[in-house]
Amino acid sequence: MDQAPQSIRVLVGEAPIDAAKLVDEVADRRAGATVLFLGTVRDNSPGKIGVTHLEYEVYTEEVERGIGTIVTEATSRWPMIAIAVEHRSGRVDVGEASVAVAASSAHRADAFEAARYVIDELKQRAPIWKKEFWPGGSEWSQGS
Repeated sequence: MDQAPQSIRVLVGEAPIDAAKLVDEVADRRAGATVLFLGTVRDNSPGKIGVTHLEYEVYTEEVERGIGTIVTEATSRWPMIAIAVEHRSGRVDVGEASVAVAASSAHRADAFEAARYVIDELKQRAPIWKKEFWPGGSEWSQGS
């Protein structure tokens, strides 16, 4: 990689994710590619129909530190210009974004690969618990 990324940012919180703001944040004149991944709450999951919302429980500092490590790993593997990651905590309704990864680089393959690495590793390694709510009940599970 020719230079360090211009920007790396990780945020975990209750505020809704502003996808356009994330794209603007990673924009750069050197970038030929910007990738945005949004993970949204759907109205179903295996064995559950009519999911109404999720609740995420996190230890903010630990989750931000862990995601930061994952982003650093991505920037050491691909020549990135900028990466911004946000994950919600608290209640997130169906249709809302619960997680977002925005990544920019000179070339599309690098942006796609880095963004995919970040979201895949985040789902595996970040200590995030979610509780699904549906008309028949609710249930906690680890994962984002």
